[in-house]
Amino acid sequence: MVLNVIFRTIIIYLSVLLVMRLMGKREVGQLSTFDLVVAIMIAEVAVFPLDDLSMPLYIALIPVFILVGMEILISYLCLHSRFIRGIIEGSPSVLIAGGKLMEREMRRQRYNMNDLLGQLREQNIFNIADVEYAILETSGALSVISKPSKRPVNPGDLGLSPPEETIPTPIIIDGELIEKNLHFQGLTPEWLKEKLQQFNLQPGDILYASLDSHGKLYISEKEKKVSQKKTPQL
Repeated sequence: MVLNVIFRTIIIYLSVLLVMRLMGKREVGQLSTFDLVVAIMIAEVAVFPLDDLSMPLYIALIPVFILVGMEILISYLCLHSRFIRGIIEGSPSVLIAGGKLMEREMRRQRYNMNDLLGQLREQNIFNIADVEYAILETSGALSVISKPSKRPVNPGDLGLSPPEETIPTPIIIDGELIEKNLHFQGLTPEWLKEKLQQFNLQPGDILYASLDSHGKLYISEKEKKVSQKKTPQL
């Protein structure tokens, strides 16, 4: 019986993991109402064969894959039909417009002032008077546009044109060299080896290393090296 439970648990775990991968990053990252319903139903159905060991395993797995199939189908329909997308996912709600609270819309969404103030604080906005627009997204997140006088100054406001930047490219993660990222930067493993030799390091000694758009190499060593000397930064 113990082996049966272990076997069923492993199979169900792998099946649910596969199902979540099939659902895609969007569904996992931001659950709509439909996605939430599917996730709850999958969780409920998946435990049936653990509660009743006499139940054939496939009896529980069939509904799980039917649910994910429906989710993928409806996601596809939402992608190609704005009408269906509006029914399934709804539409964003404007809670603050032009600095004015939309009380009727807040009531329609059953969204009270404590909810609004709490989500504003999560975005480091503590004065509602600083908000020009606030939009409640279909995922439940709050998008906020501050009033022009309260927005952070950026180089464009000062008439400056800083050089373009790209995100840093990881070239070593957990001691493993990522050669394709190195080649993407137009560099070779030999170049990196010369750089590391300046600090008596090997890729296996490094927890993380990256190269930014200015050609600056950042290195963070593993703890056994950090305890001996300071982390170098080129």
